[in-house]
Amino acid sequence: MKTLSSLLVYSLGTTAFLAFLVLTSYTDPKDQPEAAPQAPRLEHVQQVQMPKIPDSLSFAGEAVPIQDMDMRERFDREQLSICFRHSATIHSMKLANRYFPMMEEVLKKNGVPDDFKYLAVTESNLLNATSPAGAKGIWQFMPATARMYGLEVNKEVDERLNFYLVTEAACKLLKRLKNKFGSWTLAAAAYNCGEGRVQERQRAQGGTAYYELELPAETMRYLPRIFATKCILSNPENYGFFYEQDDLYPAFPDYRLVTVNGPTNWASFCKEQGVSYRTLKLHNPWILSSKLTNAKRKSYTVRLPKQ
Repeated sequence: MKTLSSLLVYSLGTTAFLAFLVLTSYTDPKDQPEAAPQAPRLEHVQQVQMPKIPDSLSFAGEAVPIQDMDMRERFDREQLSICFRHSATIHSMKLANRYFPMMEEVLKKNGVPDDFKYLAVTESNLLNATSPAGAKGIWQFMPATARMYGLEVNKEVDERLNFYLVTEAACKLLKRLKNKFGSWTLAAAAYNCGEGRVQERQRAQGGTAYYELELPAETMRYLPRIFATKCILSNPENYGFFYEQDDLYPAFPDYRLVTVNGPTNWASFCKEQGVSYRTLKLHNPWILSSKLTNAKRKSYTVRLPKQ
């Protein structure tokens, strides 16, 4: 009997405790905080349009077989890469406003097709870049090639970074390759992989035209990349790139030319010319050292903005 009474008391106590919990935990729905607003669910997260492949295309006055399946898909790969690599592509567009006018002038003067300015974009994005192999500058000359075309490369001076001189040298090289291979397209291929390699592949494969040859993988992508760069930079609106003129980098300033033909301390030179050291380096990146030994008394042209 005593055990039964204990169980009864225990049951009543548990029931009362549970009832207390229910009553104290009840909250009026009006007192509940409002749920955070939910963003509307979009049917598509983003919209991406595929860039169209042109029906016809030429490079340096030579027809590109863009309707050929192989060439079409290689071109499309590079076009997609450039279109959706927005930051680098936009930066190249900005720099083109600065470099293209002078580049076009030098190409025309030397009888090199205007389209080769897009080769320079493909090589370096118009930056004074240095490749893992040691090529340097906007036109990516190797040291030996630079010296072959009269450019000085040492610890104090690297004329691969002299935009004016190296553009002239690039024209000479391209014209020699065109004369050797009979085609501007093959000249561009040889510029990338070397004339010896192009000749070797021609002999081994029995082909002569660029589109007949199996060249190194980099060169197989190189020409389609130049073609795609031409299409996008010459018609940016067709690829979704829009800008105002003042979005672009300004052209080179009017320069005064100062001839240096002896040993020079560049800091002292800057003081004499009334310019900062940064200004000197900005407009003459070919100057590598703080001094110029110039034992042979060579004449160098230094460009300084007119004041």
